[in-house]
Amino acid sequence: MENISPSISFKRNSSTMMFLSTKIPPPIVTIVFAFLIFYFSDYFFYIALPFKEFISIFFVLLGFYITFSSARNFKKKETTINPIKPSEATKLVIDGYFKYTRNPMYLGMAIFLIGLSIYNGLIIGLIFVPLFVAYISFFQIKPEEVAMIKIFGNEYRTYMQKVRRWI
Repeated sequence: MENISPSISFKRNSSTMMFLSTKIPPPIVTIVFAFLIFYFSDYFFYIALPFKEFISIFFVLLGFYITFSSARNFKKKETTINPIKPSEATKLVIDGYFKYTRNPMYLGMAIFLIGLSIYNGLIIGLIFVPLFVAYISFFQIKPEEVAMIKIFGNEYRTYMQKVRRWI
């Protein structure tokens, strides 16, 4: 399990890096990575999978479903879905997909990118999906975790111990 405490300090990192924390909305980051997957797919070795269209559509739709159903859960609980201002959260959502992952919306976005990678030859995803996960983890999830600890304290710490960050 991750050990996140409220004393986490991002001051060790450069100011340029922290400038990006929660500044670029994750859907925009996902679109950028989707573009990169399509743009660079011609430059990588291609693996032809049987039924790749069906497999990729399955992952794309699954990613959309997890992302949007988790967002709907936020709306139903009447808490902010704005990833730019995690400090505006009013309720800790721990049901639905949040029982299995603390970040189902970001997981859904990663699954969507996996679907695009499968469609574009799979190998491209071995590069860009982990980069997406790393970017979202560092610039979005970690700052959100700090904000959630400030808002919800031990309730969020307990949740962090029970539920993994991704899967």
